[in-house]
Amino acid sequence: MTKQQVSIFWFRRDLRLDDNVALHHALQSKNPVIPLFIFDTDILESLPQNDARVGFIHESLQKINAQLNAIGSSLLIKKGRTTEVWENLFKEFAISEIYFNKDYEPYAIKRDWDICALANANNAACFSFKDQVVFEEKEIIKADGLPYTIYTPYKNKWLEKYKSLAPLEEYDTQNYFSHFCKNHFDFPTLQQIGFEESEIKVIPYNLTQIANYQETRDFPAIDSTSYLSPHLRFGTVSIRKLVNWAARKNDVFLSELIWREFFMQILFSFPKVVTQNFKSAYDGIQWRNNEEDFRRWCTGTTGYPMVDAGMRQLNQTGYMHNRVRMVVASFLCKHLLINWQWGEAYFAQKLLDYDLSANIGNWQWAAGTGCDAAPYFRVFNPDIQLKKFDEKGIYIRKWIPEFDLGYGEPMIEHAFARDRAIATYKAGILK
Repeated sequence: MTKQQVSIFWFRRDLRLDDNVALHHALQSKNPVIPLFIFDTDILESLPQNDARVGFIHESLQKINAQLNAIGSSLLIKKGRTTEVWENLFKEFAISEIYFNKDYEPYAIKRDWDICALANANNAACFSFKDQVVFEEKEIIKADGLPYTIYTPYKNKWLEKYKSLAPLEEYDTQNYFSHFCKNHFDFPTLQQIGFEESEIKVIPYNLTQIANYQETRDFPAIDSTSYLSPHLRFGTVSIRKLVNWAARKNDVFLSELIWREFFMQILFSFPKVVTQNFKSAYDGIQWRNNEEDFRRWCTGTTGYPMVDAGMRQLNQTGYMHNRVRMVVASFLCKHLLINWQWGEAYFAQKLLDYDLSANIGNWQWAAGTGCDAAPYFRVFNPDIQLKKFDEKGIYIRKWIPEFDLGYGEPMIEHAFARDRAIATYKAGILK
């Protein structure tokens, strides 16, 4: 018996049914659509069994599956090495077309090339679309055709192009839901995937305080941030809807969304930043990389309240306030002279919103080795940052309950650390 021809829509960083570009196009193909998600073991193998991000992905997929069940369809979940999963899918189904939204990280780019080559070998077509960004790859470039490496001119060009298109088109999917395959695939439990529930949870995002974002965003005790970043990372919210909304509400908040796209295009244009400094002149820095110092930074026991509160917040919740991220990153790289890659790797383990491009971009910014980075001689004073942004100590007392009971002394004196950092950087800069 001849198998029915199907199209497959492949969920990745776009865990929603509404305003999903590739899904919009898949549902208008000539074939019924099977929605698919693959738990990629090449990624999962490096994660702890209680990784909160895997739990969030599973929870988001459950919500999608419930929506699909309501219309007589369901989500196909697979686990394994991506290429092997697709090889088996071609044996199981008569796949004529594959639809997915683009991902711009080096691993994902290679993965997608491999899958499209496999599809071609099986006489299937691959269609990819821009979805997780407003402007991708080479859409925002300088007059000479080269990518921007400074944020402000990039932002200005981005805004100019956005205003010519605003409001951005949002992609209807709901009117085509009848084109999903009528099927019932079993939905696996988290345990069946090989993971377990985490005590850490992704918080629903909240945009109610964005009107005052520029006045409150630097004060961690106010807790006025949106908690949007994990939702953007995994695509449970549409960037087009969000940008159209932010452009009407708050320019500073919109600028933060543009930073996200700036770092994505830096990673796409300069993939070396995954393992190297953007500014190779800084390759000669002689990092101390003291493992005991690093342990104290990781555990939030440096004796600097702002640093320790931030690290404890990260360890306990998977979140860290953005102002505090700058302070803890600067402290690791400059006070302790530990390579930014150590901090980047630790954040990659802990952050619920971990995104390769933003994490690398921000860590190299703090270390002074990245594009448009803070100058090497700028060394945050954690005590001054505390006085400016948590003067009453509300934030630090929340995360350091022993603060008023004889809190420990700083592990290193600021003035000494600052002078040492500047001297080390100056000596290490390659001429």
